[in-house]
Amino acid sequence: QVRKAPQSSTDTAPERKRSTLTNPANTIRKNPARNTVFHRPYRDRVIHLLALRNYKKPELLARLQRDGVSQKDKNSLGAILHQVACLNPKDNSYSLKDYVFKDIQKDWPGYSETDKESLELILSRKLNPPQNAASTSHLDSSETSDKGA
Repeated sequence: QVRKAPQSSTDTAPERKRSTLTNPANTIRKNPARNTVFHRPYRDRVIHLLALRNYKKPELLARLQRDGVSQKDKNSLGAILHQVACLNPKDNSYSLKDYVFKDIQKDWPGYSETDKESLELILSRKLNPPQNAASTSHLDSSETSDKGA
C-alpha cells in the first residue's frame, strides 16, 4: 500500500503537466485566426476556401467546421454553393465560378502565407487570361460574322 500511493501521485502529476503545457500553446496559436474567420460572413468563408482549390461538399463542410459553424450557416451551404460554385459531375467537387474571383480578398485572415502565394497565381490566371488564346478566338468569330453581314 505504501508503494501504490507514490506511484499514483507520480502517474497523475506528469499527466497534469502534459495537458497544461500542450493545451494553452494550441489555443493561443489557433484562436486569433479562427475567431476572425468565424465572425466573417459564411458566404465569404466558402468563397475564400473555393478560391484556393475545388472541394467536395463534405470536405468543405469539415474544413468550415474547423473554424466554427453555426447550425443556420451549416444548413445554408447548399444554397451558397449554388450561387457561387459549379458542380463537377465527374467527381462531385465544387469549383468557384469565374465571376466570383473578383471578390476575393488577398489578405483574408484565414489564409496562410502559402495560401496567399497560391492565390496570386490563381488570380493572375483567372483575372488575366492569356492574350493569344482568348483574343484570337474572339477575332476569328467577329471577322467571320462581319464578312457574312
